[in-house]
Amino acid sequence: MIIKSKKEIFHVDVCSSILSHLRGFMFRFTKNDGLLFIFKKEKLVALHTFFVFRKLDIIYLNKNKKMIKIIKNVLPFTLFIPPVRCKYILELKDSKNLKLNKKLKIS
Repeated sequence: MIIKSKKEIFHVDVCSSILSHLRGFMFRFTKNDGLLFIFKKEKLVALHTFFVFRKLDIIYLNKNKKMIKIIKNVLPFTLFIPPVRCKYILELKDSKNLKLNKKLKIS
């Protein structure tokens, strides 16, 4: 799947099932830029980075695909990342210059 901002393009794998949500980046080394988690509706989502062996940037998006929170350089084995109400989560190797409150195009 492709995620686009005005200046950036990211190629991501999609996690839309419960099993893929639970696994995320654990024990995974993707060739793409990251993962896109898709939820059926906006909900509170808390994360951890157990068994994730690289730093990540985490971007939360609302139902309108607007970035509502960006956390950069989340270290491996972080115990708890506070919950945020969202419909999409992008976990990227490098979010480059993405800015809060901007919309992304998902295709």
